Amino acid sequence: MPPENLSSMPHIFRDHDNAIRNLQEDLLNMAALARQNLEQAMQALLRADPDLTGAVIAADSDVDELERKVDQGGLEILVRFHPVATDLRLILASMKISTNLERISDHAVSIAKRARKISRGQPLQEVQWLEPLYARAYALLRDAMDSYTNHDPVLGQSLHDKDKELDLLHKQLARSLGSQLEVADGRSEDWLHLIFIARSLERIGDLSVNIGEETVFLESAKDIRHEHRKQPLEASPTEP
Repeated sequence: MPPENLSSMPHIFRDHDNAIRNLQEDLLNMAALARQNLEQAMQALLRADPDLTGAVIAADSDVDELERKVDQGGLEILVRFHPVATDLRLILASMKISTNLERISDHAVSIAKRARKISRGQPLQEVQWLEPLYARAYALLRDAMDSYTNHDPVLGQSLHDKDKELDLLHKQLARSLGSQLEVADGRSEDWLHLIFIARSLERIGDLSVNIGEETVFLESAKDIRHEHRKQPLEASPTEP
């Protein structure tokens, strides 16, 4: 290799490392905003606080901008550095995770907008029915991002079973809300809002599972998107 090429290698490596670092920072900032938006959207519903609704809607544009930065940064790394193996998986996984985070933030905006409409009427105590579902959806999102930041594919794979519990709770809640809708006295629109909010929380669980699946792909090069994950990622002590 010519001497001038050798002298440029440290610079190239430094640029590569900085680009990877910036990509991960943007993704983690995006995740923090998405989680904040979800939390504030649900507090807007539970506390009937219209100010929080406005904050969620405003912050969603920041999430969208970070998604664009992650996509652009990922593509630039692919074109400039031609990464392979682990770095390539990191780029692809980060871009897919950002898409899921953007959708989670969109669901938070939908929840906030419906919360604002509900708050315009008389207080509806039954909004508290959604709190257990929200707690599970938030925990799934938290665990999904923890699996990514801690390089923990076992945690990422475990989200599937946790999401089944969320799905069951959603079905039970949907039945309860549907029965109230049938006897609603002038508040059928509010009950419909609650049904759609519950649906958004269920979808946030699904999107969080997607993030966990991308972590498994990143850490182990294993694609589990279309598996039912009947077997644990690591063999039990009794297995060969």
